[in-house]
Amino acid sequence: MEELKQCRLQQRNISATVDKLMLCLPVLEMYSKLRDQMKTKRHYPALKTLEHLEHTYLPQVSHYRFCKVMLDNIPKLREEIKDVSMSDLKDFLESIRKHSDKIGETAMKQAQQQRNLDNIVLQQPRIGSKRKSKKDAYIIFDTDIESTSPKSEQDSGILDVEDEEDDEEGARETFENYYRKQRRKQARLVLQPPSNMHETLDGYRKYFNQIVGFFVVEDHILHTTQGLVNRAYIDELWEMALSKTIAALRTHSSYCSDPNLVLDLKNLIVLFADTLQVYGFPVNQLFDMLLEIRDQYSETLLKKWAGIFRNILDSDNYSPIPVTSEGMYKKVVGQFPFQDIELEKQPFPKKFPFSEFVPKVYNQIKEFIYACLKFSEDLHLSSTEVDDMIRKSTNLLLTRTLSNSLQNVIKRKNIGLTELVQIIINTTHLEKSCKYLEEFITNITNVLPETVHTTKLYGTTTFKDARHAAEEEIYTNLNQKIDQFLQLADYDWMTGDLGNKASDYLVDLIAFLRSTFAVFTHLPGKVAQTACMSACKHLSTSLMQLLLEAEVRQLTLGALQQFNLDVRECEQFARSGPVPGFQEDTLQLAFIDLRQVSLCVFVFCFSFKMCD
Repeated sequence: MEELKQCRLQQRNISATVDKLMLCLPVLEMYSKLRDQMKTKRHYPALKTLEHLEHTYLPQVSHYRFCKVMLDNIPKLREEIKDVSMSDLKDFLESIRKHSDKIGETAMKQAQQQRNLDNIVLQQPRIGSKRKSKKDAYIIFDTDIESTSPKSEQDSGILDVEDEEDDEEGARETFENYYRKQRRKQARLVLQPPSNMHETLDGYRKYFNQIVGFFVVEDHILHTTQGLVNRAYIDELWEMALSKTIAALRTHSSYCSDPNLVLDLKNLIVLFADTLQVYGFPVNQLFDMLLEIRDQYSETLLKKWAGIFRNILDSDNYSPIPVTSEGMYKKVVGQFPFQDIELEKQPFPKKFPFSEFVPKVYNQIKEFIYACLKFSEDLHLSSTEVDDMIRKSTNLLLTRTLSNSLQNVIKRKNIGLTELVQIIINTTHLEKSCKYLEEFITNITNVLPETVHTTKLYGTTTFKDARHAAEEEIYTNLNQKIDQFLQLADYDWMTGDLGNKASDYLVDLIAFLRSTFAVFTHLPGKVAQTACMSACKHLSTSLMQLLLEAEVRQLTLGALQQFNLDVRECEQFARSGPVPGFQEDTLQLAFIDLRQVSLCVFVFCFSFKMCD
């Protein structure tokens, strides 16, 4: 009987022991699982396990000594997880800092590919095609963000730790504040451009890649975690970044003098803005800044074209273009809009009235318009705005750049009358071509010239001003040539010889004037007539000054006879009609004062001699 009692007691003890062990085994298993999760740095599952262990399993066996040890260890374990999480958070921050440029490069490449696809779609019938959404972009870039870190799975766990720290506000704020503080520091470094960024396009590209990568990561974290960042924080960060980026671009772009680099920079800024716009960041200020860079681009273009015009004008021979075949004729007409029925009927060889700089200048103006159009692409401008931009820039090219180039050529000291005459002819034909430039711009922008507020081209004014300057220079040059001949005049006012022909210097001067006015046949009639009248008046005034100058105190009849022969030679030149278009005796009026003065002096001297 005693043995039976003992046996049953043992049975109850064994059964009780088994029950207690069965109650303790889940606790031990959970604890073992916790240690494994901590060892493998799976922080979020470890926190969940720790929570279940503390609130579900340990209360059931709290009277056991090992449970008290576990309970005492829980704060330490939680602190350990927190420390390890903070360490891994630091590693994560360092990882995304190193890989931000790679993430940004990938994002911008994808945006470029999407833009290329959109352009192809615009050229084809749209069959269920649409722009890739922000959600699609996440699918593309999630892999890139995760692949940038060798511990991407652990990094995502780090972020989830913050979500489970709600019961411990202090710890949660610690993580949030630390993360935001470090990211702000990283943002300041990212937004600091290198000093030589303006030298190459790669400098700008690396700068943009880092900024894009930074905000792609922030946007990714915003949409995959809770509490670590929020929209207000990201908006504040973006506003600061946008202002610094725009300031840096204004500064560095101002150093750029190459229009091709400015154009490439504009395209890169547009891609930068389009990429960030996919992620919901406002980029209107970037496009506003591009309008400022457009003005700078226009200035660099004007400087470039100033050199182009200078080379064209310097290399021109200022002679009519000769053509010896139909092919050469069509080539010139294809470069410059020119029609002349009389010239077309003439046999080969023949000459165009203008020199080579006319078609070259005309085509360079068109090239300038094309260059202006390139900058307006992708700026989301209306056709009217593009048309206005092109016309204003072209007006600057005509009224400032080309006008200055022409004025510089006209004012050269070694410019000849033949070159000046050719410049007048050239500018006349360029002035006539302005209507074709208007049509060219209209065909590009599809904005009719009759549209309200459409800017008109000022080419007509530019070429008229250049022509008037050349005309004035012709008048001045003619007078200077006349003065040079008059310096050869050597009148002997006391001679007794009676001459029978005009002075040699005056004969040479008249021959020069005849040959010069013969070149004026292609000039507008009024220009040639004004030049001839101006030269005759200047010659008359200069001869009168020779006769009446203070040093001439005595005169002989022989000297007066020689002077009278010279005046008669001038009058004969005027009567010969060196330039067509004058009415009868109009040109002779230039010498009438000289004739009257010389007669008065002659009569006075003759009367004085008779008295003697």
